[in-house]
Amino acid sequence: MSVPADREPGRDALRAHRARARAEPAGTLETARHVAEDLADGLAGPRARAAARGIRRLLGVEGVGLADLSGGLVRSGRLPAEADTAAMVEDVLHTESRCTRGQLVALPLIVHDEMAGALLVAGRAGRAALREVAGVIVAALERGHLEASAEHAAQAELRALRAEISPHFVYNALTVIAGLVRSEPARSRELMLDFADYIRYSLARHGEYTTVADEFHAIETYLALQRAVLGDRLRVQVRVAPEVLAVAIPYLVLQPIVENAVRHGIEPCAGGGHVQVTGEAEGADCVISVEDDGAGMHPAAAEAVLAGHGGGSMGLANVDRRLRNVYGPWFGLVVETAEGDGTKVIVRVPMFQPGVMP
Repeated sequence: MSVPADREPGRDALRAHRARARAEPAGTLETARHVAEDLADGLAGPRARAAARGIRRLLGVEGVGLADLSGGLVRSGRLPAEADTAAMVEDVLHTESRCTRGQLVALPLIVHDEMAGALLVAGRAGRAALREVAGVIVAALERGHLEASAEHAAQAELRALRAEISPHFVYNALTVIAGLVRSEPARSRELMLDFADYIRYSLARHGEYTTVADEFHAIETYLALQRAVLGDRLRVQVRVAPEVLAVAIPYLVLQPIVENAVRHGIEPCAGGGHVQVTGEAEGADCVISVEDDGAGMHPAAAEAVLAGHGGGSMGLANVDRRLRNVYGPWFGLVVETAEGDGTKVIVRVPMFQPGVMP
């Protein structure tokens, strides 16, 4: 039995939508962009239903469903009541093949060669349109996976940096503290508190950002311990302008640079040397420099260290990568060095950056 035209408002609406899509490509592209953004958290994410609505608008069909690997279905519009959508989803997830029953089509969504879910479409939609929309969904899911992987990698790097405490430094610091217990008990107690502060800051489960003030306090405790170990071989000067103390900065940015200056710049020199740390404002930027007059290195060696190929400590490469990720490619470390002529490492960060706060 045919259905009168006035009983099919959905079809009229779909035809009108397709006409609008042809006339307004910018609107179609905007909808596709929103679908990709809504799928950032995956097929079971909080915006999956909004993504399904966007896909339905893109295809101009009566209904759309998105299913993840659990088989749970998020839908927009109307799917045929008589269709066993659960069975179709299960069939697609197991066979990784397209499944069609009447005007209901289920497509596999494969991300990085692995099944990720299924797309159900109810209504007339061409194969080319279905293929393009499935491509948009898969690309969005791949991007979400990559961003999640990058975030996990960054967290793993920070955890590794927190754990990168030199056993040699810990042994020497505790030996010096123990040696002062009887002869200089007050200084021994002071150094033990510095040691506790250093360990607490290095291993504490902070967030991703801290302040310049906290970073300077951490390096002051480290340098106090190193001066107790190295004695007159290590001379230190720390200066920081008050206006930059509250600037937010990624956690554990300065400590690896200062540790590198002492371990690789001063310790190899028989006569020791001088480490100078300064922090000041330059226009809209906070500029921090760590300079030593120790062993230095060939510029090519410094370049290899920043690229993560220098062996030994991963600290400088880790700091450089995190600064670029947070502030952009222009905000990486600047290293000025030459063999036998010391090393200067410069950190430049904006005084304020949206989203960066302790």
